[in-house]
Amino acid sequence: MTGIGRSAAVALLGVTGRRIEVEAHLTSQLPAFSIIGLPDTSLGEARERVRAAAANAGAPLPARRITVNLTPAAIPKRGSGFDLAIAMAVLAGADVAPRVSERVVYIGELGLDGRLRPVPGVVPMVLAARDAGAERVVLPTGNADEARFVRGVEVRAVDSLRAAAIDAGALLPSVDVAPVAAPPVLPERTPVAELSEVVGNPTGVRAIVAAAAGGHHALLVGPPGAGKTMLAERLPGLLPDLDDDAALEVAAVRSVAGHGVASWTTRPPWEAPHHSASAVSLIGGGSGTVRPGAVSRATRGVLFLDEALEFPRAVLDALRQPLESGRITVHRAAGAAEFPARCQVVLAANPCPCGNAGSPRQPCECPPATVRRYLGRMSGPLLDRIDIRVRVPRVTTGLIRGEDGTTPTTAEARATVEAAQHAMRARLAGTGWSRNAEVSGAWLRGPGRAEPGATTMLDRALDLGTLTMRGWDRTMRLAWTLADLQGDDRPGGQHVREALALRGAL
Repeated sequence: MTGIGRSAAVALLGVTGRRIEVEAHLTSQLPAFSIIGLPDTSLGEARERVRAAAANAGAPLPARRITVNLTPAAIPKRGSGFDLAIAMAVLAGADVAPRVSERVVYIGELGLDGRLRPVPGVVPMVLAARDAGAERVVLPTGNADEARFVRGVEVRAVDSLRAAAIDAGALLPSVDVAPVAAPPVLPERTPVAELSEVVGNPTGVRAIVAAAAGGHHALLVGPPGAGKTMLAERLPGLLPDLDDDAALEVAAVRSVAGHGVASWTTRPPWEAPHHSASAVSLIGGGSGTVRPGAVSRATRGVLFLDEALEFPRAVLDALRQPLESGRITVHRAAGAAEFPARCQVVLAANPCPCGNAGSPRQPCECPPATVRRYLGRMSGPLLDRIDIRVRVPRVTTGLIRGEDGTTPTTAEARATVEAAQHAMRARLAGTGWSRNAEVSGAWLRGPGRAEPGATTMLDRALDLGTLTMRGWDRTMRLAWTLADLQGDDRPGGQHVREALALRGAL
């Protein structure tokens, strides 16, 4: 006597999901349970979890040979999120759950008592199921709040294998169980600081506002205590709320990172890793399941690297790809996982190890060779990808007393940023870009040309070799942002000169 049962699950590689067909073949041979189709160790152990959970759900598996195949077989399958789909396929093959459909995707880890435990990465799993044409996704109660933000597919939350089987037509008595709640997530403290608190540094304020408006990367160089971190922490408050598409992209990354119910947010995320962070923690990776790094968790938001020159050079150079393309690809033996990394990178650095280089009052104690080695930790190609590079001077009592109160509040600056971004979106409609930092060099030299004669200084620097072609493009992108902040139709000479001044540090 044989039986075939089918269900569906989702395999994740990075934040990309792939629908997996789960086939269960039951034969009247010696009892055994095997799983094939490139499972990892945790997935191979599902046979013991499924057997115990089915027994405790009131539907013990028959004493037959059970073979479960996960197709396509060439795709690696990792994790315990396949447990429920395997159990439902087996119950369907045993005629216990007759209404199991391949149009229904099952997600969840089984406990030995039959309860369903939440799993990470539910948001991209539900997205993949919807895009593959699934009509319904059955998942643990602990993942329900996380999955409800995905529209276009029915989400059914169940607390146990018994409830899932009854939902699929199994004739089992309903039993109340205490669902496994999602692990608690500490509330995140996204900096929302007041911009008007910054005194004595109008250039730094102008740089941060321009970075927020155009999506530009920034480098702040100055002595300790000058206010570099203070400026960077005010950037998230200047950014507008995320739209639905951006919020869903952020939620997918945060879901894979294990944020659970806190995956959904309408505010741009903020990541600030310590300078002892490794390249894997910054860009993502892992020996088993590939997890997103800080640059991906900060997508659509801000990645702040304080004491940037204390990071190893190899770690900083790992940022070169995401700064240019807005995505990061992590290659492992089992395949390549791609994560979004469309974030703004803000770096803060001292001008030398002692921090006093260039100060008129505090003499620098570092030998020139030491300073060169210190600054050399940031490579030229990485530095060339940063649009804004400004020096942040140490605030003196004279600067404080001379403060004229013209520093805008966070609300005022945010309104200016939103107006500038509205102008960008209107100008770039139909191009696939939405901010000036994204436009191509061909556009800048074509439809996005500046006023006649505005780029004379840039052209001369390019001919002399003091400016690269990438530097030319990035200066003009910044000039466009400065023009948008002032409400001008096109950048003129004054915008180009200010853009060059904002790229002056280092």
